[in-house]
Amino acid sequence: MLASAIAAERGLRTLVVERNDRCGKKLRITGKGRCNVTNDTSPADVIAHIPTGGKFLYGAMFAFPPEKVMDEFRSMGVDLKTERGNRVFPVSDRAEDVVAALRRRMDRAGVTVVRATARQILTEGGACRGIATDRGDFHAPSVVMCTGGASYPGTGSDGSGYEMARMAGHTVCRIRPSLVPLCVQGTDCQEMQGLSLRNVRLTAVTPDGRTIYQEQGEMLFTHFGVSGPLVLSASAHMKDSSAGCVLHIDLKPALDEQKMEARILRDFSDQPNRDIANVLSGLVPRKMIPVILRRLGVPGERKIHDITRQTRKGLAALLKDLTMNVTGPRPISEAIVTSGGVDTGEVDPRSMQSRIIRGLYFAGEILNCDGYTGGFNLQIAWATARAAGVHAGNTAQDSCEKRNDNE
Repeated sequence: MLASAIAAERGLRTLVVERNDRCGKKLRITGKGRCNVTNDTSPADVIAHIPTGGKFLYGAMFAFPPEKVMDEFRSMGVDLKTERGNRVFPVSDRAEDVVAALRRRMDRAGVTVVRATARQILTEGGACRGIATDRGDFHAPSVVMCTGGASYPGTGSDGSGYEMARMAGHTVCRIRPSLVPLCVQGTDCQEMQGLSLRNVRLTAVTPDGRTIYQEQGEMLFTHFGVSGPLVLSASAHMKDSSAGCVLHIDLKPALDEQKMEARILRDFSDQPNRDIANVLSGLVPRKMIPVILRRLGVPGERKIHDITRQTRKGLAALLKDLTMNVTGPRPISEAIVTSGGVDTGEVDPRSMQSRIIRGLYFAGEILNCDGYTGGFNLQIAWATARAAGVHAGNTAQDSCEKRNDNE
C-alpha cells in the first residue's frame, strides 16, 4: 500500500493486484489489532534488533527511519503514542485506522486496485514485463513484490511469493518460523495453561550450552508450551532449530539466590504449622504451586516445620531457575514473522531492485530480513517499501507510462 502510493505520487501509473477482498488484511491484525507501527528509536538501534538482514537494510533504514515513519503517518492523520519499550501505536489503538490512512493516500494518488491472484512474474531478456494472474496478464516495466512471508496464510501471505521469486531466477533462503510460540516437553505447561508471568527473566540456552537470549519481561504458559513477548523474542534467536534448547525462568530476578533463601526462611518461620502448598501461594501463582511441589518432590500437605534446610535451598534454586525443555516451534502459520526469503545478495539495498531481473523490486517480509518483536518488522516493511516506491520505474523511464492530463 505504501509503495504503491509513493510510486503513484511520482506520477507513475500504478496498479495494486490484491488477492483479498480488501487491502491491508494482515496489517489489521498486527499488534493484536492495535498495530505496532514502529519502534521510536534510532536507525542504528533498529538494525541492532534485526538479526537477519540488518546490514542489508542499513541504507533503507537511514533513508526512512522510525522518526520519518512516524511523521509520515501523522501527516496521513494517524495520531501516535509511544509505550513501554519504545513501541509506537495509534492513539486510537486501532490497526484499522492505519490501514484506512494508507488507503486514503492510495486513492488520492490515483492507485488502481484490482482483485486478482498473482501467479508469475513475466520477464523478457532479463527485464520485467509484468505479471500473470488468475484474471489474465498485466503488463508493466516495473513490479514490486510485497507478498509477505508464509505466516498467517489466511491473510494472503501463504508463501506463494517465494515460488514466484524462484521462478524468476531468485534464490530463496530456507523458510522458518520466527517470533513464534514454543512447544515444551512434559505436561507442566499444560497444567499452568493460561498463567501469565510478569517481570521474570528468561534465558535461552542451546543444546551445546551457549546462551543465545536473556531478557526480562512477560511470558505465558499454554496447552502446548510457552508464548508471550519474551518467548517470541527468544525464538528469533533459535535460527537453526529450537529443538533441544532449554529455557531458564528466573521467577524472582530482583533477588539473588542468597536473598531468595532469606525470603523463603522468613515466610516459613512466620507460618511453621501451615501446609507448604498454602505458604507457597505467597511466593508463586497458585497455578504454579503443584508444578513446584512436584519438582521439589514434596507433598503439598507437608507442614512447614517438617521442611528441611536442603528442601528450602532446593526451592530457592527452583524459583531462580525453573527450566523448560523446548521440543520445537509451533507451525509457521502461527508465527508472527517468517525468517528466510529472497536472498538479499541478489537485491540492490538502495533501491530494492533485483540484481537478476531489471524492473523487479522486493519489499517487506518476502526478503530474507526479520527483526525482533516491538515494531521492528513493520519498520522493515515501511523502509523497504519506500525504497521500492521511490525507485520503481527508474530503470525503464523511456517505456514507463506516465499520467497526463489527456488520459
